[in-house]
Amino acid sequence: MRTLTLSIDRFPLARAFVISRGAKTEAVVVVAEIRQGGFRGRGECTPYARYGETPDSVIAQIENVRARIEAGADREAVQTLLPPGAARNAVDCALWDLDAKRLDMRAFAMAGLHALRPATTCYTVSVGDPATMAAHAREAAHRPLLKVKLAGEGDEARIAAVRAAAPEATLVVDANEAWDEASLERRLEACAEAGVALVEQPLPAGKDEALGRVRRAIPVCADESAHDRAGLAALRERYDAINVKLDKTGGLTEALTLAAEAEKIGLGIFVGCMVASSLAMAPAMLLSPRARFVDLDGPLLLANDRPEGLRYENSTIYPPEPELWG
Repeated sequence: MRTLTLSIDRFPLARAFVISRGAKTEAVVVVAEIRQGGFRGRGECTPYARYGETPDSVIAQIENVRARIEAGADREAVQTLLPPGAARNAVDCALWDLDAKRLDMRAFAMAGLHALRPATTCYTVSVGDPATMAAHAREAAHRPLLKVKLAGEGDEARIAAVRAAAPEATLVVDANEAWDEASLERRLEACAEAGVALVEQPLPAGKDEALGRVRRAIPVCADESAHDRAGLAALRERYDAINVKLDKTGGLTEALTLAAEAEKIGLGIFVGCMVASSLAMAPAMLLSPRARFVDLDGPLLLANDRPEGLRYENSTIYPPEPELWG
């Protein structure tokens, strides 16, 4: 007999997290806990307003299929019970964790990996005026990889200020759909001049055709434009990589398949996250061996992580212990 428990957890942030669409001061997550035969599996998701999700709507989605989950639906069945998104992510990852505990087998081995090694994560610098962003970048300049949030007007000054403040760091920038076609080439060139390694989602999803026409001075990665395998083929001419987030794909099961399919058509892999605790980062770690960039800094942005959270040393993330997940 299985039992499913759902809860909403809140984690205050160490400082406001600001992107082109707004700011947040806490991470609000939904946790699915599935118990069976003395074993417990957990999965965490972050409902995202950009995709029409709220904590209540995510819980309602899962409640609609509670009977099927408690009756024993496996990970494959859940792929059809719930659509891609945060709700399926929580359930799918809880089932991975539960199966790992029941089988006495690590989740990475279940996924066909021989081992899971530490990875280097991005550390996010939020949007602000150039002076503020430079100050925050200076604080984080000892980190090898910074992800710089941009917002459109004034981005050339922002990226130049961050580069000056963190001259040795590898920079990835994320416009979160804030650019337009008229500014695209100019801002890509400014990023190239600053030595930026990758630009993430410069144009709005569904309005990114210009990426297939302009000269891309540096690689461009799809985030809001890339969710699951259904839309993958259309991205090939516009992007060089995709950001795989479990809250978009609807869990680890689809994320692993999506990454494999993306690689087959020549797209690189960027592993990303929403702002959340280590419980959400742990399953995403299984994608890190195939990723060019890893962005799993959610817990570093919290005032306090879960007590059994992942081990971070500077920007190095260590694989999860079974007490946390998998």
